[in-house]
Amino acid sequence: MRKKFNVTGMTCSACSAHVEKAVSKVEGVKNVAVNLLSGNMNVDYDESITGDQAIIDAVVAAGYGASLPTATAKNKKAAAAAPTVEDEIHSMRNRLIISFIFFIPLMYVSMGHMIGLPLPGFLTGTENAIAFAMTQLLLAVPVIYVNRKFYYVGFKTLFKGSPNMDSLIAIGSTAALVYGIFAIYRMGYGLGVGDMELVERYHMDLYFESAATILTLITLGKYLETRSKGKTSEAITKLMNLAPKTAMVEREGREVEIPVEDVVVGDIVYVRPGASVPVDGVIVEGSTSLDQSALTGESIPVEKNAGDHVIAASINQSGFIKIRAEKVGDDTTLAQIIQLVEDAANSKAPIAKLADKISGIFVPVVITIALVSAIVWLLVGKPFEFALSIGIAVLVISCPCALGLATPVAIMVGTGKGAEYGILIKSAEALETAHTIKTVVLDKTGTVTEGRPRVTDILPAEGLSEDELLTRMASLEKPSEHPLAGAILQYAEEKGFALREVADFAAVSGRGIQGSMDGTVYYAGNAAWLQEQNIPAGDWLQQGDALAEAGKTPLYLAESGKVLGIVAVADVVKPSSAQAIARLKEMGIDVVMLTGDNKKTAEAIRRQLGIDRVIAEVLPQDKEREVRLLQESGKKVAMVGDGINDAPALARADVGIAIGAGTDIAIESADIVLMKSDLLDVVTAIELSKAVIRNIKENLFWAFFYNSIGIPLAAGVFYPFLGWKLNPMFGAAAMSLSSVCVVSNALRLKFFKPSFQKNAAPAPQVSAACPAACPVLQNESIENSEEGEDETMKKIVHVEGMHCDHCKASVEKALSAVEGVASAKVDLKKKTATVALERDVADSALLDAVNEAGFQAISVEEKKGLLG
Repeated sequence: MRKKFNVTGMTCSACSAHVEKAVSKVEGVKNVAVNLLSGNMNVDYDESITGDQAIIDAVVAAGYGASLPTATAKNKKAAAAAPTVEDEIHSMRNRLIISFIFFIPLMYVSMGHMIGLPLPGFLTGTENAIAFAMTQLLLAVPVIYVNRKFYYVGFKTLFKGSPNMDSLIAIGSTAALVYGIFAIYRMGYGLGVGDMELVERYHMDLYFESAATILTLITLGKYLETRSKGKTSEAITKLMNLAPKTAMVEREGREVEIPVEDVVVGDIVYVRPGASVPVDGVIVEGSTSLDQSALTGESIPVEKNAGDHVIAASINQSGFIKIRAEKVGDDTTLAQIIQLVEDAANSKAPIAKLADKISGIFVPVVITIALVSAIVWLLVGKPFEFALSIGIAVLVISCPCALGLATPVAIMVGTGKGAEYGILIKSAEALETAHTIKTVVLDKTGTVTEGRPRVTDILPAEGLSEDELLTRMASLEKPSEHPLAGAILQYAEEKGFALREVADFAAVSGRGIQGSMDGTVYYAGNAAWLQEQNIPAGDWLQQGDALAEAGKTPLYLAESGKVLGIVAVADVVKPSSAQAIARLKEMGIDVVMLTGDNKKTAEAIRRQLGIDRVIAEVLPQDKEREVRLLQESGKKVAMVGDGINDAPALARADVGIAIGAGTDIAIESADIVLMKSDLLDVVTAIELSKAVIRNIKENLFWAFFYNSIGIPLAAGVFYPFLGWKLNPMFGAAAMSLSSVCVVSNALRLKFFKPSFQKNAAPAPQVSAACPAACPVLQNESIENSEEGEDETMKKIVHVEGMHCDHCKASVEKALSAVEGVASAKVDLKKKTATVALERDVADSALLDAVNEAGFQAISVEEKKGLLG
C-alpha cells in the first residue's frame, strides 16, 4: 500500500533525512520519500505487517509531527493550498518585523559608540556596565521570544538524537546568550569588589547582539526562502484553480448550485456558455464548442455533441449543454494531472541521494567541528571569548539547507514548467534520466503520423474532372465499412459533394467493391481486383506503384473495360514530425521507428522524415524485445508511443513517453505523458531535463563550495596565516544568503523555453465562413493539383481567412460561379486562388465573389500565356 502523510517541524534536509531514516526502520515499510518543500511523506508499506499509526509514531519519536491528510482537506485542496503558504509567509513577516524593531536599537547600543554615535549617559563608562549589558539583554529577549521556534525544534531534535539546522542555530545563539548573562554576573562581581579591570574585560564582550543578529538574519533568509519556494508550486496552484468551485446540478427536477466536491457520479450537470465544466462526463443534451487548451494544449475549440465525452476544466464557449457526471473529485482528468505533478515534485531523483546521505550526517559533524575548534583555540592559549566566537561562527555558517534545497526546488520548478507545456512528468527519476537519452524509438501510427487515413492524391482519367472522379468513388464507397472508405467519404463531405445512390453493392475482402450507379457497374479496389475483373490497367499500374512507393494506398476506380482514375489514401505525417526528428538528430540522438506496417510504407516515411532506422512489420508484443536489444547494446532508450498497445515497450524503456493522451492519460506504463499529439514535446521534455539537471549541479556545486570555504574560515583555519576571523553575525548572514541563492537559481527554470520555434505560422483570424473546429488537411498533392492544366490566361487572387478544405471549397465554388471563369483552384498554403478564364473577367468581379463568400480578397495579379 502507498500512502501520503503530512510531516511538520522539518526545516532543512537533515530533518527530511532523519524522518526517512526513522520511518524506513519500521518493520513492513518498503520505501519512504520525504519532500521538504511540500512537507509530505510518501510511504510504501505492507499493511499486513504495519499500519498508519506505527509510521506516525516513528516520525514523532524522531522529533517531528505526522498526520494523514483529512478527507476534507483532500477534497478542498485547491482552496486550502494557497492560504497555507500565505499563512506561513505572513507569520514569518510578523516575526521579521518584530525582530528588526528590537534588533536595530540593540545594534545601536552595542556597536554605535564604535563609529562615534552618542549614547545616553546612563549607558556609558565602566561604572554603568550593568545598565549597558541589561539594556542589551532586554532588547535581545523579544527577538529570542518571537523566534523561539528555532529553540523548540532545535533542542527537541537534538535530544532525540537527530539534530538539524535549527539545532545549530539554537546551540549557537544560546551559547552567545548564556555567555552574555555570565558576563553580567562577572561584571556585577567586579563592581562589588572594586575590580574595574574585570569589569573592563567583560564590558565589550557580551554577545547579546550576536544572538539577536543570528536569529534576525536567519529569519530574514527563511522569509525570502519561503517566498521563493512558494513560487515553485505556482504550476500546481494554476492547475487547481482551473476547476470551478461550484456546479449547477439537476436535483428533483430543479437546478441547484452545490460545491463541486458534492457532485456524485450520475448527476446531470448544467453548463452554460462561458462556464467551466466541473466534472468529466458525457453530453446528454445540447451541442457546443469547448476550449480544452488548458488541459490538452490544443488552441482550436473542439465541437461537442450529445454522446461526446467532456473533461473537467474545459471552457464552454457557445451552446448550453447538460452532461452526466462520470468522474468526479479525485477521479477527474484534471485531478489526475495535478496528482502526477505533485507526485513528481515529491519524488527524489538519483542525484538527490548523495545530498541526502551527506545531510543526514552533516549536523553532528558540524557540532563536532565547532567543539573541536573551540577546544583547540583554548589549548593554544586564546581567550575563552575568542574560542567561543569561533565555535558560534562554525555553528551558524554551516548550511545544510543549501545542500538539501539544491535538488528538490529544481525538481519542483522543472515539473511545474513541464506541466505548463502539457508535459506531465511522473517522477524525478524520469526527469533526470531523460537528459541521458541517446536513442528515441518512435511508434509510427498516431505518433509520427496522424493515425487516421486521409485522401492525398486524386488522379482522374482524361476527360474526367477530379470532382466527378471523387463523387463516383465516394458514392461507391458509401456502403463500405473499410477505414479507407471512411477517409474518402470524409473528404467528399468536406467538399460538399452530393453522393449518388448505389445498387447491387458487393465487397470482396482484400480486393475491392463493386456496385451500379445510373445503370453502369463500377469497380473500386486494388490492382488485383482490376485483374480479376479483366479490366486493363495499362500505365495506371505504374502511377499506382509510384504512389505505393511514397507510402500511399492507391485505390483504382473503373467501369467495364477502362480505368477512370486513382484516389490515393494515406496516414499522413503530422506537420511537426519532421521538425521534431531533425531537432532530435541535431541533439545527437538516434531516431528509430517501430511499426507493424509493411516495409514499403515504413521505408517511404523513413525517407520522407530522414529517420535513421526503421523496423517494420513488428507485432506489438515484439516492440518490447526491440527496445531491450537497443538497451543491451549500451544505449539509454526513450520509447514514444500511444501508451496502450505500446505498453510493454514503454515499460521496458529507460524513459517511456505516452503521446497523444488527450482525455485518456496513459499513466500506467509511461514515465512521461504528453497531453498534445506533438513530437516536438519530446524534444521539449529532453531539453527541460537537461536544464533541470544542469541547474541541480550548479546548486550542489555552490552548496558544497560554500560549506567547504565557510566552515574552515569560521573555524579559524586562516587566522594564523592571514589574520582572517569570521564574526558570528557575518556567518549568520552568509548562511541565510546561501539558501536564498540556491532557491533563486532554481527559480531561473521558470524562464525555460525550448530552443526551437515551431515552423507552423500562427493561424490567421477565422473567417465567418469557416467552422470553428474544421480540420486542416496537410495535403500538398491535392492543393497543388493545378499543375499540368492547359490555360491561356490565369489570374491569381490573394485571399485571407482560409483555414481548411471547407474554406477551400467555398472559395472555389464562389469564383467558379463568376461568368467567364472556367475553373478555380485554391492553394491553402499560399493563400491564393488560381482562376482559369475563358475570357477576360474584371478584377472587381473576382474580389466581390470572394468577399461575398465570407472571406477577405486582398488583391488580383494577372498572368497571361501560361501553357501547362
